[in-house]
Amino acid sequence: MEFPPYLATMPMHAITELHGEPGLLARFRLELPVFAAADRDRLTAALELAAELHRDDRRSREPYLNHLLRVTIRMMHHYQVRDADVIVAGLLHDAVEDHPGELAGAEAADPTAAALATLADRFGARVARLVAAVTNPVYDPDRDPHVQYREHVAASLDREPWARVIKVSDFTDNGVGVVYSVGPKVARSAAKYRPLVPVFRELIARPDTPLSAPVKRHIFAQLDLAEERFSAILDQPN
Repeated sequence: MEFPPYLATMPMHAITELHGEPGLLARFRLELPVFAAADRDRLTAALELAAELHRDDRRSREPYLNHLLRVTIRMMHHYQVRDADVIVAGLLHDAVEDHPGELAGAEAADPTAAALATLADRFGARVARLVAAVTNPVYDPDRDPHVQYREHVAASLDREPWARVIKVSDFTDNGVGVVYSVGPKVARSAAKYRPLVPVFRELIARPDTPLSAPVKRHIFAQLDLAEERFSAILDQPN
């Protein structure tokens, strides 16, 4: 498939709409030359594992892999992340939450723990720790799941600065990208994510969040845009 020479300058949702998964894969590969050869091999292996685990998953109108690619491309390009562990964890950030059995094997007594152990064996303990930090726990069925989600995000990211980077890219794809969803999911997503805007703003502003000042300003602008979109969805007069 032929892609335009300006693929690297296109917004990621525009690539998604025009070129789909092949376009996002090509865009991902444009970022790889800045990494050492061994790191490129790890990133390719993580991408192959993510594609296999999520092969049948859909996200609204698109393959789920598109979301994982946008999250990682955003970190590589817009956030200027050159830490291969962080990019690998970005590609696999939903693997344990969505497919613990496939990673751990059907016989595992604790599929989540076993899945994280599998990631540690394949990609290192740090990758597994970062994925664990962005993996949702089992929630109390008697409490509001959105409240529990916000509590989990605040607590887990408090102690893992690099996990904040992964999660804010994930949040940006979900929040700014909410306008690309369809049906009842639009309002549900906006209601779920809107209270997290100030949480992420505070986490990213922290001195120990390992991003440059220009990158943090870019993220703050994206959070502002997400808030505008949530307001447009949720604050319309009846």
